[in-house]
Amino acid sequence: MNKMVKNKWEATVMILEQYSDILRVEELCEVLGIGANAAYQLLNEGTIPAFRIGRRWKIPKDAVKKYISQWKIC
Repeated sequence: MNKMVKNKWEATVMILEQYSDILRVEELCEVLGIGANAAYQLLNEGTIPAFRIGRRWKIPKDAVKKYISQWKIC
């Protein structure tokens, strides 16, 4: 099972590298393989640090990398 998590982690990192330094919610969903509600929950709880410009969330790629790096520990 650990190998499966590692492979998912590696695949997610590879997908993330294709995006710019600031992601939109839609891109976060694609990278993490989650729905919009789950993404907004992560952002609103501060689990993934991000900021808003008007009504739009801006998510630093480094914040997403830090979040997925926690997957390796589990």
